[in-house]
Amino acid sequence: MRFRRKLVHALAALAVTVPLSFAVTSPAEAIGPALLPVTVSNTTGRGEAVYLYVIGINLNTGRLGYVNQGGTFTPWPAGSIPPSPAPDVAIGGPGNGGSSTIQFPRGFSGRVYFSLGEKLKFFLTPDGLVQPAPWASGDANYNILFDWSEFTYNDSGLWLNSSQVDMFAVPHAVTVTGSNGVTTRTGDPVANGRTNVINGIKAQAGWANTVVTRSDGTVLRALAPGKAAGAGLLSSTYLDSYITSAWNAYTSKTLTVVPFGDQPNTKYFGRTSGNVMRFTNSAGQQVASFNKPSSASVWGCDGDLPAPNDQVVGPISRTLCAALNRGTLGTIDTQPSTNAAQFYQNSPTNQYAKIIHQNMADGKAYAFAFDDVANFESLVHDGDPRSAGLILSPFTGGGGTTPPPSSSGNALVSDWNSKCIDVPNGSAVDGARLQMWTCNNSNAQKWAFQSDGTVRAVGMCMDPAGGALTNGTPIQLVTCNGNPVQRFTLSGAGDLVNVSANKCVDIADWNGTDGAKLQLWDCAGTTNQKWHKA
Repeated sequence: MRFRRKLVHALAALAVTVPLSFAVTSPAEAIGPALLPVTVSNTTGRGEAVYLYVIGINLNTGRLGYVNQGGTFTPWPAGSIPPSPAPDVAIGGPGNGGSSTIQFPRGFSGRVYFSLGEKLKFFLTPDGLVQPAPWASGDANYNILFDWSEFTYNDSGLWLNSSQVDMFAVPHAVTVTGSNGVTTRTGDPVANGRTNVINGIKAQAGWANTVVTRSDGTVLRALAPGKAAGAGLLSSTYLDSYITSAWNAYTSKTLTVVPFGDQPNTKYFGRTSGNVMRFTNSAGQQVASFNKPSSASVWGCDGDLPAPNDQVVGPISRTLCAALNRGTLGTIDTQPSTNAAQFYQNSPTNQYAKIIHQNMADGKAYAFAFDDVANFESLVHDGDPRSAGLILSPFTGGGGTTPPPSSSGNALVSDWNSKCIDVPNGSAVDGARLQMWTCNNSNAQKWAFQSDGTVRAVGMCMDPAGGALTNGTPIQLVTCNGNPVQRFTLSGAGDLVNVSANKCVDIADWNGTDGAKLQLWDCAGTTNQKWHKA
């Protein structure tokens, strides 16, 4: 089961935030070290000094504080009103081309901030730490170039993600290496990705003011739409017309929400009456209702879309919010939609999320609070980690390094019908069932055989669904995770064999059309199981 870290805001006159994290997985059989080494690498191409901060909450004591470079936790001292300056807890970061190592103590959750050229300014109140809020022009950190990643490290492992929920400023990749030696990486932008995002957002009607530029010409950040609208930099009703249309669509048809990918029989059914969408379960009992949300509620996935940490209302709300941000509600009636090619086709749409995802090497980002619905988030996890990394990406040039590169690999062609194994829509989506398609030389059909035995396309692995090894098991695309069931080999006889099952990748039902599905089956020597590289 997945988790999503939320920052709980204690709102008074001050923007005081308390980071809270939790994992809903069971503890792993083996856990990572007491101190997890995290290497921060600087490939920005910029010459400024870099400063690092590790701040958050000690999960064992509930105390808020900071961690030094060696991984020692210290609680914050008492704050005051007006806010008092927090101690300077900056860790010297790497210069361009260099790297530095910090330590995450197990049992800690929070953020790693990194600023370029100037130290961040933190303040303390009696309620806790005042986090930087650069969407407010009066914030002490408004003119500083900085960003952050969020993480939880506990007895169930490490979760680490690059976050664009509030703003896009310093693109960076995140990595984790498990005890099995497998490294997972995400968050890399495409070549010139930062420039592409900034220019793409500025070019959208009504969005130019959401990009903040310092007086010396440095582009500091692009604000997420909720933050921009709150600061008066984007229309507060920007998404209202689409929301109304999508909401009203279910006055005459039913929305089906299947919130858990591993529980396909858990379904909820929504219909709209007036401004209220009510949901029933499979027994016809009403389990949730939502008022038609405002643009602000959609941007923040809160307000009219409350998401409590339960097993019914919260999962439905998260699914609704993701569908409204991606523009699929109203047109796709079973949610969540997992076909990225259908996202952001509505008008008006979430241009911020659309453009960021377009410029990520693997298509993944955390561009709104529940971008993890259907696994589109830029997050790495390992239940038994040994090290992790943060790579500050080039501001110009560069390009994603998620293995394999998009141009590598070969087509896997059927000897039977000369069609290629294909990733639907070329989208790096967990659980996408692989298909046959007319060969077109696209990245969706370029498969690289790795030294660890995996076969990869668009940075993800070929995999038997659910780890099953029985006849008829669908062949899918998932995040590479080091599981032996993800190992395949192409024999000299042309059999594409799953090593764990000793069974062959097979074109189901001898279907010769585009879109035919693949499955695992006993090797029979038939031509629908024969393949060659091209």
